[in-house]
Amino acid sequence: MAHAIRLVNPTTGVVKTGYYGFSWTSFFFGGIPAIFRGDLGVGIGITIASILFSLISAGVLGIVINIVWAFIYNKKYTTELLQAGFRMEDQPEVMSSAKAALNVI
Repeated sequence: MAHAIRLVNPTTGVVKTGYYGFSWTSFFFGGIPAIFRGDLGVGIGITIASILFSLISAGVLGIVINIVWAFIYNKKYTTELLQAGFRMEDQPEVMSSAKAALNVI
């Protein structure tokens, strides 16, 4: 299950929500959540890969791709936001849980 964390860019003041944990939306919809979050290249790539592999394997490899993607994507997205300069601004217990899950100091 995904957990949300509030992220703020101190330079621009932009506020975004980062997530960590299993992404049910990515499991069911593949790369579409990434596209909606503005991660176009990755979202389109995963969507195309899932469709192509589904076609050549009667759907089995598409499901496998979505399962793996659901475990990976939230951590990848939130880690990239942190690397882009965003900082966690949430309740202390939420921040400590997110830091542990994301392997952030």
